[in-house]
Amino acid sequence: MLNFPNAKINLGLNVVEKRPDGYHNLETIFYPIPLEDILEINPLASTNIQTTIVQTGLSVSGSIEDNLVLRAYRLLSTHFTLPPLQIHLHKHIPMGAGLGGGSSDAAYMLKMLNEKFGLQLSVERLEEYAALLGADCAFFIRNEPVYAEGIGNVFTPVELSLRGYGLIVIKPDVFVSTRDAFARISPRHPKQNLRDIVRLPVEEWKNCMLNDFEESVFPQFPLIGAIKEELYRAGAIYASMSGSGSSVYGLFAPGTPFPVLKRSADRQIYELAL
Repeated sequence: MLNFPNAKINLGLNVVEKRPDGYHNLETIFYPIPLEDILEINPLASTNIQTTIVQTGLSVSGSIEDNLVLRAYRLLSTHFTLPPLQIHLHKHIPMGAGLGGGSSDAAYMLKMLNEKFGLQLSVERLEEYAALLGADCAFFIRNEPVYAEGIGNVFTPVELSLRGYGLIVIKPDVFVSTRDAFARISPRHPKQNLRDIVRLPVEEWKNCMLNDFEESVFPQFPLIGAIKEELYRAGAIYASMSGSGSSVYGLFAPGTPFPVLKRSADRQIYELAL
């Protein structure tokens, strides 16, 4: 069984308050984009063999045993009888980019196991399992634009389509610590709610749709801020860092050809049609 877990971008991101448990409450809009990994699962012939995972493509930090795909399998295997699997994950979505690649892989694994082995889990139940793996994992179960609150795990559907727009995502060879990014932020409620902003024409987002992490990340990593300015100079009608970085994306009006951007070994550039 083969599937293609996709990435997401954050349209705006406001850190509104610190919680008693040490986490932060957020307000953001998750929007799915067609930047995809490849995930394949095949049952093994013998039940005496342990589930194995092979990862190719872009490198993934940490132990393969801690991979969210494997954790998703183990989570469901504690509640259902699942055969051992041969798992192949090919990474195309960069890690540490604010694009949700690992979360998407985990959510798709849950959906694939549900379909492949007839577990008959509802969408709501799949979301509950996904939430146990990570705050934004549940988003990828329905995989539709949502306004997210809480720690990024409370969703309200958003009527939004960017169909026809061009999207460029640039991932520099820079690692941003999410913990450090949070530590440098002073939480505050925005003057205008993202649900209202997103109803405005995209051309107006530049002046009112903000990612609070840019305020703390750009001074520490000027290269990331420079990429955002580069995208605006290249004709983007809206540009922003996604999540806590380090990727930056630019939206281009329908029918606008992609600009020729500087390519180098220390950054990845993805050109996508929405």
